[in-house]
Order: sequence, then C-alpha cells, then structure tokens
Amino acid sequence: MLARLALLVLLGGPAAAGGYQEPPFLAEAVASGTLPPVDRRVPDEPLVWRPGAGKAVGVYGGDWRTMIHREKDVRLLAVYGYARLVGYDEDYGIHPDLLADVTVADERVFTLRLRRGHRWSDGAPFTVEDFRYWWEDVANDPDLSPTGPPQVLIVDGEAPTVTFPDAVTVVYAWTRPNPFFLPAMASTTPLFIFGPAHYLKQFHARFADPAILEDLVEEAGQEGWAALHNQIDNMYRSDNPNLPTLQPWVLTTAGPSKRYVAVRNPYYHRVDPDGRQLPYIDRLLLEVVDSKLIPAKSGAGGADLQGRGLNFNNYTFLKDAEAGHDYAVYLWRTAVGAQQALYPNLSVVDPVWRTLLRDARFRRALSLAIDRHEINQVIYYGLAVEGNNTVLPWSPLFEDDYRTRWATFDLAAANALLDEIGLVARDGRGVRLLPDGRPLEIVVETAGEDTEQSDVLELVHDSWLQIGAKLYTKPLQREVLRNRVFAGETVMSIWSGYENAVPTADMSPFEFAPTMQQSLQWPMWGQYFETGGESGEPVDLPEAQRLMDLNDRWRLTESMAEREAIWREMIAINVDQVYTIGLASGTLQPIVVSKRLNNVPSEGIFNWEPGAQFGVYRPDTFWFSPEGAESVSN
Repeated sequence: MLARLALLVLLGGPAAAGGYQEPPFLAEAVASGTLPPVDRRVPDEPLVWRPGAGKAVGVYGGDWRTMIHREKDVRLLAVYGYARLVGYDEDYGIHPDLLADVTVADERVFTLRLRRGHRWSDGAPFTVEDFRYWWEDVANDPDLSPTGPPQVLIVDGEAPTVTFPDAVTVVYAWTRPNPFFLPAMASTTPLFIFGPAHYLKQFHARFADPAILEDLVEEAGQEGWAALHNQIDNMYRSDNPNLPTLQPWVLTTAGPSKRYVAVRNPYYHRVDPDGRQLPYIDRLLLEVVDSKLIPAKSGAGGADLQGRGLNFNNYTFLKDAEAGHDYAVYLWRTAVGAQQALYPNLSVVDPVWRTLLRDARFRRALSLAIDRHEINQVIYYGLAVEGNNTVLPWSPLFEDDYRTRWATFDLAAANALLDEIGLVARDGRGVRLLPDGRPLEIVVETAGEDTEQSDVLELVHDSWLQIGAKLYTKPLQREVLRNRVFAGETVMSIWSGYENAVPTADMSPFEFAPTMQQSLQWPMWGQYFETGGESGEPVDLPEAQRLMDLNDRWRLTESMAEREAIWREMIAINVDQVYTIGLASGTLQPIVVSKRLNNVPSEGIFNWEPGAQFGVYRPDTFWFSPEGAESVSN
C-alpha cells in the first residue's frame, strides 16, 4: 500500500498573484532592516489556508486574552498553536502541516518532505539537520536519552532506520508496520522528531566548547550538560523564550510570571488566500489565575476565548452575565469517556489494598453502588449520559452494553459481591473491615481545581455507605496527585475519562491498554512499557496482558475488519473488568467567545486528545473585527 498525504500548496496563490501582505505588527522591524520582508520570510511553498463553511478571510491585529491556572500551562502555546509535522483536521483526518507532504508505504516506510525556505522563529533555516541532530545526537545519546528513542518508534524491539537522502527529505523505515507514527506526531503532546540544532548544539558536549559549556551548566545550577540540555530543549513545554519555535506565536516572557506574552512568529509557514501571513492575531496573552476564579473573570469579560477552567455548572452564570459584556457563550460537545471517573490504583504499594483493588469483584461492587441517575440530575441537570467510562454513542464502535455493564444502581448485587470476597465483618458504624482489620475507608484524591469533583464525590459517599464503604475526599495540587499515584501512595483518584471516546477502528487503541504511566489506574504497568522495562512493573494480570497483546495485534494488521474486532474486544475487557469507574459522560463544555472574534465555530468538540481543545480549529486563523463591530463569520 502506498499513500500520499498532501495539503494544498501554493499554485496560482498569493505569490503568483502579486506577493504577500506584511503584518503591520512587523512593519517597523522590516523598515529598520532588522527583519526581512515577508516574501523572504515565508517558505517557498507555504501552506495556503482556504476558509471553509462558516469561516472568512480576516484582518491583522489584536490580543487574544485567555487564562491559565498554573504557569506550566504556558504549554498551551504549542497546544493551541497546533503547528505539527502532520496534524488533524476538524474531521480528525491527518494531513501534512509543517511538512510539504508525506509518502507512506505499507505503514513501514515514511518519506517526509520539508518545505524549502522554511525557517525557525529566529530566522535560521529549518532543514534535515534538525532531524539528524535529534535522531543521532539526542534520541540516541545515552546521556540525553538513557532509555533510547521514544517507545512509539520501537516496533517489536526494532528502532527505525533513519536516512536523509537530500536537503529536504527524511525517511523513517521499519521492517514491520508502525501505524502509531503519524498519529504520534499529530498528537496534542506531539512526538517531536526534530529540534533547532543551531541553537541546541551550544549545550551539547559533542559540539560545544567545553569551558563555555561548563560555565553555562554552572550558571543554570544544573548537575551536568545533559540536564541543562534537557531543561532548555522542550518544544512542547514552551517555557524557554530563547528556544526557537515553529508555532504561530513565540514566547517573550521568562517565568515565573503572572502574565505570559507571546507574539506572532515572523517566519510562520501558513498564509491565507490573499497573501496575509498567519496568524491574524498579533499577541497571545496568558494570565495565571486561581482556577476557582476563572469562571468569575470570564463572566466579567476577562477573556477573548476561554474554555479551559470552565465547567458545565458554570454555564448558567456565564449565560446570565453574557448580556452585560462583549462575549457569547457556546456549548461544545466533549469527547472524553467520562466527565468524571474514579481510578482504583492497581499499582498501590499497600499490599492489602493492592490485593483488593486487583479483584474485579471489588471494582464491580463499587461501580454498582453508585447512583449515576442522581449524579446526572443533581450535577448535570439530566443532560449527561449515565454509565461507564467508555466510548460514546456517537462512536461507530459504541454498543449499549459498554455503557451499562456493571454500571446500573444495584445495592443488593454490590453487597453480595463484597460478601463473596469475604468482607463480611463490620465495625460499630456499619463500615466493613479489610482483611487486616482496618475499616473499608476509601480516600479518593482529587486535583482540587473545582467544586464539581467534590460535589460528585459527596453523592458517591452517600451511596457507598449503604454497602459499608466510607469515602473520604482529599484535595491536592495536580502535580502532587500525579506523583502520589505514580509512586503507588494513592489508593484511588478522580479524573476525567478516556481522552478519545469517539474512536474509529483505524485510530490507535493504546489508551485502552497499559501503555502509559499517565493512566491513573495502572501507572506502574504503563511506566514499564514506556521505558522498555527499565522501570515500573510488568503486567501481571491476564486480562490486562490480553489488552497489551491486542494492542500489538492492532498495530500489525491492516485489515479494517480485524482492527474493529480488536477494538471491540479491548473495550469489552475494560468495561467488564471495571479498571475505571465512570460516572457520567457526554456533558457540554461552555466556551466564552468575544463577540468580535471570528472563525471560532459555534458548535465544536472540546477535547484534549485528539483535538488539542482549540488546536484543530486553527487559532492562527481567528481574527478580531474592528472595535464596535461584532463577528461576521459566526
């Protein structure tokens, strides 16, 4: 099978019609000679964006104000910017973006062609040397990458053969199929197989002057050159203002800060049909705000486009405040498997809890003892889909049984399962006792970022008491929570469900198998897979091992029928084993949008992976109408 992915390139476009239009924001720098004119900054073959239905060619200018609740979320520059070697469109098809095109043979050989004349944000050429440097001097350097290249590049223990036939061509080749390769590069947290070699070499022992490098290491307070290199080389994290980028906006603020400013990339590779170099908006401003204040500040007109930090229970307040401010509130669908889900930690270090949590009967009992209808009515006004953390009804893989199995409210069945396990002794409160005599008190740890989780857990607390289980809620900071889960100190946590709950058979099912440490139900198994066995724990439950085997089979087959069968079995195993306990799904996400902001769809899907929340809707094409005028495209 030979496939070619290509977007529209410049044929009879702006250059042929008379040139490009210079953004006024950069006019002074061009006039002074500190920046070349736009026709010398865009690639020879820029990506030409053609507005589709409901979108319009825009005008330059303005600041996009948005809020983040922690400094780490400056990474949204790379998420919302969504410039990728290949990226998803709004229908989740994959197309070249930074690349001019991609040729794929049998899902084994991937030929990547760069855009001639493409440059980094500092004006340095973006060439195959950036790919060679990453592959040979980063991914395969034992000091920088002790476990070797990323696991997504390893197929049956085999690393790819990477070659560079000419100045604009990179070839990745395996002897067996690797269907994960393109989706990994299109991801919200993308696989970067390149880096700005001209900048990074000054921090690499193989290229830098030893004395100068030693001074840089000491100045940065790092233990060695490798630690320094890894600190400054993180294009996803977007926290180094000196690191050249290919995203539409370039960070100018060094942290820590309460306000981060990013300005338009003068060498960005996309243009509109009239020759305007994108993005239309000059600056992206990220204000660090306590998560509990984001809804209030949004309702007061403090953001031009805001979804992050808002929940469905904020909708009424935001809608009521809409009339007095220059914004509208949209309701987008979500694509996560559950708005909220409980995650029993199968990697917990406590031996009594580990044995209990690994017993499917215990997990099933907890699920059966949750009144999801009550949660839906009280928290989500009856608008959610009650049931498991699984694929949603609008996925072609959905079956009713996936939603309801072990997810109906049945206290009698739940109590019977706990009795069957042997948890029959109770204390004076009626709380069951663990085998070692401790009360069955389940501490559910949260990120403490909003009240929705605590409100849901109050309802779960009440129904679990009826089966002799006492629930306690423990709010933590997000990073503290994750680290406790990874270390096996957390018994149970609460988080949103599967990122992609509207999959098709040709999408990777990796999220439904123990392939990631970030999966809160089995972090040690995921870490073992991600590190190639260097750390973590091997999978030691047969059903979970079956998921790993099926995930591997999916990768090796090109039969759509077999891929669909694999998907369905993996979904069914997850549902039957209740590795996660979904509460409700299908909720709507409020999106606050300035009435002057164009090209933001009134109906969309707010999803992290795939989708990058706003990323697939191309924020570089959003634009502001003049002061006093409202949006013309929505």
